[in-house]
Formats: sequence, structure tokens, C-alpha cells
Amino acid sequence: MRVYVPLTLSGLAEAHRTGELGAGRFVAYAVTPALREWYLSEDIEELEYAALSRAALASLRLLAADPGAPRRRVVVAVDVPDRAASADPDRGLDPAALGEVRVAGPVPLVKAASVHVDAADAAADVAAAAEALRAADDGDDDAQFVVDGAEDHELLWYATQEIPNLVSPGS
Repeated sequence: MRVYVPLTLSGLAEAHRTGELGAGRFVAYAVTPALREWYLSEDIEELEYAALSRAALASLRLLAADPGAPRRRVVVAVDVPDRAASADPDRGLDPAALGEVRVAGPVPLVKAASVHVDAADAAADVAAAAEALRAADDGDDDAQFVVDGAEDHELLWYATQEIPNLVSPGS
């Protein structure tokens, strides 16, 4: 199963240093039955993009909680055995948990298929979105507009061999 792991650049640097994603069970996003029902598509590429987008929002939440992290969303796509990822059936239809799975970790970083990161020019919009996230969650339409502004930026695709360049200072 392909899962999408939300991180920050600092989290990616740590995974690169240790060679592992997660120290134990960790949250990721995948094409779950609830995500399929919500997205209303049978196209697997569209569904995987929806799961990637959910992980990008979770990455934004990580940035909101870590003001010192560089303001770029990071998602690592990794293949795990189906039995290693499970969705919580009690949260399945909770809009905040769509596509959410728990992965039995740690997962070797060499299992990663790709890394998705905001371009450097998205940093200002991502920073504003991280600041506005709490208000957006509380129903503020203007704040939601700011959060949507970050979502307008497509994450760039990187091969796993490019991780050292992504986590080096000045990237």
C-alpha cells in the first residue's frame, strides 16, 4: 500500500539521519474506503493525489506547531505492506481524518518511492497558511482563504536520491 507521510524539512532531515520514518506507530495518509467515498472517483491516480493532498495539509499542521521549521510542506510517499497500515474505523467518516492511517513503524527510508516538497517561492504563502490554520479550523472564512492559498501551490516531486540536497542548509 502506498502511504503519504507528512513531515517538515526538519523531520525529513531527521529521517535522513536515522534512515527511518517514524519511531513507532505514526500517522500517514492513503486511499482508504472513507477517502474513496468522499472523493467519489475510481481513478487511482486521482485518489492517490487526494491522499497526498491530505498529507500536505497534515504537514501544514506540523509547520503550525513548529514555528522554527522552514516554511515548506513535505510529504514522503512510501510503500508498506497492507497489514502495516490501518485506518481507525471510528474516525473513518470524520472529515479531519479522511485518508488517515496508522503505520506500524519504523519504516526504512529506503522504502520511500518519492518526496514531495513545496518550491522555495511557496514559503510566504505556506507561512501565512500555518499562521491562519487555527482560525480556519474555527470557521473563519478569511483564514480559510489564506490556507487555501498554500494549497494552490503544487508540491514538487523529488527522487529519494535528492533528499540530501533537500535537507542541506540553503535548500
